[in-house]
Amino acid sequence: MRQFTAVVNPTAGDSTGAAALLRIARLLREAGAELETEYSRSLAHAQEIAVRAGKQGRIVLAVGGDGIAGGIGGALSGTGTTLGLVPAGRGNDFARALGLPADPADLARILLTGDPRHVDTIEVESAVHARTVVLGSVYAGVDALANRHANEARLLRGAASYYAGGLRAVATWRPASFRVTVDGQEHDCRGYTVVAANSRYYGSGRAIAPEARLDDGQLDVVMIHEAPRRLFFAIMNELKTGAHVHRPEVQVLRGREIRIEADRPVPYGADGEVEAALPVTARVRPGDLAVLC
Repeated sequence: MRQFTAVVNPTAGDSTGAAALLRIARLLREAGAELETEYSRSLAHAQEIAVRAGKQGRIVLAVGGDGIAGGIGGALSGTGTTLGLVPAGRGNDFARALGLPADPADLARILLTGDPRHVDTIEVESAVHARTVVLGSVYAGVDALANRHANEARLLRGAASYYAGGLRAVATWRPASFRVTVDGQEHDCRGYTVVAANSRYYGSGRAIAPEARLDDGQLDVVMIHEAPRRLFFAIMNELKTGAHVHRPEVQVLRGREIRIEADRPVPYGADGEVEAALPVTARVRPGDLAVLC
């Protein structure tokens, strides 16, 4: 029977991480699995716990949102340790991309009997973060600003916090001139944002890269060029379905290594946690993480 170490972000989803784990823990233990629980003090502490548990041959459960999932998944990338997710955050976009069920009984069944699937991860390199590995996406421009506003929201949760953060960010955004290098080929983009996506989802279920696949060895690069603000708000609404990629203002490329630069200080983020300023380089690490799904 499987042995699990659950690493809980106690502040995820307004403190729902522990509650989400309780429902799963009972089902795992009733089935005969061994489960120990650790509460993290910080993302770095969560990563330390996960790596130590992996060295002991245990399956690591990341309990929380995309931040702790990406942080722990990045730390376990290339180690051979299997990762399981118990979604309990604002967005849960990587869990969504994996197709994980919301029902606790169905999720427990996957954790107990599911076969590990090897998925890609993203190595992120910049002047601030020497080398960090994340799971979902790296985004630069208005998206990073919107994510910051969403994380600061106190009264809103889930998609509402991201939508409100997006409205606030767009209202004050000045188009930037990006230089995006995809596998050595340069592309210019003056506009709102550039996203290097491993997962199709970000921002609590918005399909920024609808054709992205977790195990194809490539990143989908989505560039949203300059447009009137009213049109950008329409594009934001189309992110729900992925229809935005058919607009002429949206350009989609694909590659293994992406470098994003800008003509002025522009923020970037990754998996809701890494926050710094361009330039940044994102490289795919094919099949580097085993995940139960």
